[in-house]
Amino acid sequence: MGARAAGPGGDGYNEALLHKTILVGDSGVGKTSLLVQFDQGKFIPGSFSATVGIGFTVMLLGDSGVGKTCFLLQFKDGAFLSGTFIATVGIDFRNKVVAVDGVKVKLQIWDTAGQERFRSVTHAYYRDAQALLLLYDITSKMSFDNIRAWLTEIHEYAQKDVVIMLLGNKADVSSERAVRTEDGASLAREYGVPFMETSAKTGMNVELAFLAIAKELKQRAVQPLDEPRFQIHDYIESQKKKSSCCAFS
Repeated sequence: MGARAAGPGGDGYNEALLHKTILVGDSGVGKTSLLVQFDQGKFIPGSFSATVGIGFTVMLLGDSGVGKTCFLLQFKDGAFLSGTFIATVGIDFRNKVVAVDGVKVKLQIWDTAGQERFRSVTHAYYRDAQALLLLYDITSKMSFDNIRAWLTEIHEYAQKDVVIMLLGNKADVSSERAVRTEDGASLAREYGVPFMETSAKTGMNVELAFLAIAKELKQRAVQPLDEPRFQIHDYIESQKKKSSCCAFS
């Protein structure tokens, strides 16, 4: 395949040949089966549920090694895969359907490469994302210091009204903490974005991050203009307090 031609890094990837294809057509014509046949080389018999009507694209951003792939897999499969991951090449994605106020919302989650040499690939996708989860590693001061550069890129390439959330990942490794919680919260306040510390290993706040994003996007899509706007900051704080109360009940 042409897209696997040798790239400058010798890894067989050529970012210049990256393309996007969209399947359109009436419900039931076989778009999902066609995609599965291409992706997996097989036809899965039986009836597919109709693709969810409300769907959004969420991108995971941040330096290489902050835990984006583990974060995604924890949300998608509810499991933490220990060991060393091979750095994501370009873009990978997973789909998951979540329930928001009784409505099914499909999230297509893009896991992006953090290395500089793949940055031009991810830039091409920024404009298509409705939400961005920006991760740093609480044990890596450098990954936190680079957040401002990531936010500069976001403001340059992403939609003006994109939903952004800042996440301090690997909160389970508190003994190696290099970034204080209050520093993460302060930076988030400076840019006017919600903030949480998370752990892809324990699952702490992973689902909450995605559900808060899904709720914000769903409300934007269907909420009448005369109704009070959904406040994602307030929702996150209320859910964290609820979780804390339950933990000690």
